[in-house]
Formats: sequence, C-alpha cells, structure tokens
Amino acid sequence: MRHARGPLLTIDVGTREWRTERIDDVLDTYVGGRGVGTRLAYERIPFDADPFGPENRLCFTAGPLQTATTSFAGRLSCTGLSPLTNGLLSSNAGGFLAGNFVGAGYPAVELVGESDDLLAVHVREDGVAFEPVPDLTGAEVSTVTAWARDDHDLSAEHVACVGPAGENRVRFAAIMTTEHRAFARGGLGAALGAKGVKAVTWDGDADPGPDLDAAAETVASAVHREAAESDHVMKDQGTASLTSFASEVGALPTRYFSERSFEGADAIGGEQVAAKKEGRGTCARCAFACKLPTSDEETGIETEGPEFETIMAFGSNAGVDDLPAVMHANDRCDELGLDTISCGDVVSAYLAAEDAFGDAELVHDLLEKIARREGVGDRLAEGIHRCHDALGVADWTMKGMEFAAHDGRALAGQALAFATSNRGADHLYGSLYVYEYPLVDREDALPADELDGKAAKLVESENHNAAMDAAIACRFSRGTLTDERLRTLLDADPGDLQALGARIVDLERGFNNRRGRDRRDDDALPYALDGLDAALDTYYGRRGWTTEGVVPEKRRERLLGE
Repeated sequence: MRHARGPLLTIDVGTREWRTERIDDVLDTYVGGRGVGTRLAYERIPFDADPFGPENRLCFTAGPLQTATTSFAGRLSCTGLSPLTNGLLSSNAGGFLAGNFVGAGYPAVELVGESDDLLAVHVREDGVAFEPVPDLTGAEVSTVTAWARDDHDLSAEHVACVGPAGENRVRFAAIMTTEHRAFARGGLGAALGAKGVKAVTWDGDADPGPDLDAAAETVASAVHREAAESDHVMKDQGTASLTSFASEVGALPTRYFSERSFEGADAIGGEQVAAKKEGRGTCARCAFACKLPTSDEETGIETEGPEFETIMAFGSNAGVDDLPAVMHANDRCDELGLDTISCGDVVSAYLAAEDAFGDAELVHDLLEKIARREGVGDRLAEGIHRCHDALGVADWTMKGMEFAAHDGRALAGQALAFATSNRGADHLYGSLYVYEYPLVDREDALPADELDGKAAKLVESENHNAAMDAAIACRFSRGTLTDERLRTLLDADPGDLQALGARIVDLERGFNNRRGRDRRDDDALPYALDGLDAALDTYYGRRGWTTEGVVPEKRRERLLGE
C-alpha cells in the first residue's frame, strides 16, 4: 500500500538530544497516522509506564495523503499513553498543521523524557532546537501563537501547544493547533505538559511524498471537486445540524444523562449556530469547508462553532439553553486547552451534585477553575471517573473517558461501540450511530433498538475507521471518499483496509491488556442493555480474542513480526 515516507525523529526533552532512524517496515505495514503511532508506541512505551512519567511517549504522525492536493486530508495524528484512560490512545486534529509538519521532513516525530524547564521545541529539516520559555508559563493558546508569530515569524498553523490546562495536568487537557483545532480526547495535552513542553513548532520545505499515480490523481481531483460542489447541511450548520434531531429521537444526553431529550435543543441547535456564522472555515486544502467562525454581537464572543458534541456537553447536559453561553464555554476551552466534551460532562456532573443545572455563570467559572486546578476545579480536573464518588453522582465514563453524545440507550449499536472502543466513550471509534439515526442511505441503515447483527458491523466499522485514521482522512468525507476511492488513493487491494484496521485495533487492545485491562472492568456500560453480553461474545469471537476481551499472545507476536 502507499504509505508515508521518511525517518522517525525521536526527541528527548530531558537530555535535549535528538536522533533519527529508519522505520520503513513500520510504514510499509501500518501506512501512517494512527497505525504507525500505535505500532511505535506498542514497542517503545513500557507497559507499566506512568502517563505523566518521562517514559511515556507522544508520537505525532502524518499519513500518505497529507501531501495530496485533495479534500479531507488536512489532519495530523498524535498517539500516547492517556492520563485520562490510562491506556493507549490516538487523537487527531484538523487545521493547517499537517502540511507544515510534513514540510519538516518526518512522517513521525516522538517526544520522550521530561524537562525541568518549560520548553518550546522547534523541528526543522536540519534538526531540532530547544528554547526555554519561562515567560509562557500559564499562557493561554492565543498568547502562545502570538509569541510564535512575533518571535519566530511562524503563524498558528505551525504550532502545537498546550494552555494552562496542559501545564497543570488536567487529565482531559488538549493539544491545540491553529488556535481552535484540537487533539482533544484523552488528555494528551496533559501528557505533553507533564514533559515540560509548552509548544512544538514545525517548519520546512521537504516533500516526503509519496507521489500519486494517474488513477490516484484522478480520484483525488474527483473528491476535491465533489467536496467543493456539495451543498451538505454541514456547510451551513456544521455538526450542530444534528442537535434537534438527536433530541427528537431521545439520543441527546441532558442534565447529566438523567434525560435524553432537551426542551431547549432548538435554541442551541444548527439553525441558531448558522445565524451567528461569519463565513466558513476549513482545513488544509479542503474544499468542503465545514468549519463555522461565529460571533455574537451582544456579548462580543467570537469563536469557531460550536460543534454538536460541545453543544451537548455545555448545553443540554448542563441544562443550558443559551447559545452565546455555550459559545463562550467553547472559546474558553480552546484558549485554556481543554477537551470540550470531557470538560462539559465534568461540569455537568458538578451541576448535578449541586442541583444547579442551567447556571451558565457557574459553568464558566468552573472551567476556569478546572484549567488552573483552583478550589473545586482541582478535584474536577481529575475527570468524572476519579471524582464521581466525592460528588455523589454516577460514573458516566467508559475506560475513564467521559461520554460523547449519541446516547446508547436510544442507539443500541452505538452503545456496543462505546463498550468495545479502545479509546473509551468516544463516538468516532466505531461510529455505529451513523447507521442508526441514520445518516447514511436508507438501504444501509440499521434498526436503532436492537443488537442483532451489530457486532459484525461494528468490527467492520472499527476497522474502516482505523484505516481512515492511518491514511489520515476526515470522517466528514463519508459518501465522497468511498472505500473504492480510498483503496485507489492508497494503492490497496480489496481486503487490505480491513486487515490494516484490524492490526491497529488488535495492537491497541493488546497494549491495554498488558496493562491489566479486560472485559470485566473496561467493556461494562453504566446502564443496562439487553443482549450486551451476547453481542460482546460475538464481537470478541470475530476479532479472535478471548471471551475476556484479551488479544492472545501469539496473535500479538504475529502483528509485531509482520
């Protein structure tokens, strides 16, 4: 298959040394992105490592499509040991960083060690520079990007950084780029902050390829053209277009998961977001342009979005029906470097404990306290799984990760997807909700209220998504970047993408198994679901795992020996 090219760059921020090495076999087998990051992490992060310790590694990886002139490919992946889930996790971000990353000449850049001083790390074609940045201590994201511009003549598109939340090891801190784009879920920003790294910048003019053949160039052009010509509702409302519909079908978590529809959904949904948009934003070279810069004239708030998941977390789940209030929370999370989903859910848990749903002023106060670990924010910064007992509320997490929207009590297949996801309660890992609403053609839809046949579909969907994350291709390409087109772009044979995805999922699960995790603790939902045990048995069987959700040792050895 067509794959990313070039050496791995390893940066030790403790010793301030760097080195390169060839990883051709890894690139050939795992393509790029999440695939390469997972393969490298499996061998290079000790199974007993502390997510906040120097032995944890953060591996930024590009795929073979990041240099292609086409839509849906302007993304970059980051893989490491999650401070939130305590397992291996990959997250990817859009924006414009990916092009500058590959311009530095490396398909993979990993950071290891721990610096005593707050550092900025500068990656260039000719090497790595380490810059102490004590003046950036506690700085918000826009301040960091202004520093990069003023001191180094680099735009925000060259920078990945943490805000105060990352420095303070908030377990759901994000790594931010292009100011409003985030490696959000799982707290990799806290892992970067624990290494004493405030920012990493990339710059250069390298062209790592790979070159596309004539067939792939034709497909790339067709995808780009169709992305530009599409009149998809997301171009007008973003993912917020789903808000009212999700509420109508009982899949919108409300008031800390105590309800599944919100009477204020229309007030914070897609039409209201569209009314506040000011033009359209995009990611590198993408003609789909689904990002929505927004502003509210009365309050003066300017942000991007918010997206549907943020509207759920800071809107319906917090009992807040005021869109500018949700916009403010979204903007402050971007500035402070926080995952909006986890942060909003944690805040909603506190509101449940205090019987304070709908108090937008308290919501805003809490997220500031969380980012700086002040007062009750210090407890909430640990995430719901670690603080729910103290709050006296239910533990609405999977593998320690707070739930995204698309409530599994209404969408049975998505509930199964939440249970099996190696990442935790993340909607994009298995994505069965798209078949259950449905957001696909009617002939591809699945009934929402049953699990029959869903395990097989979930294995297929997880494998497909893992292959997309190796490419790296945006989920919003659904319907445009078809499997056939993706195979052409990657020069893959039928079955190659499913096999690639299965290798990635097996390695993720195998790593977490080595950390003592299995079915009993990790794949149990916080609510009853008829047929779950049988569906899990079927799912594990199709994966070739044990009935306890463990990847057999011989299977892991084969994966590493390929």
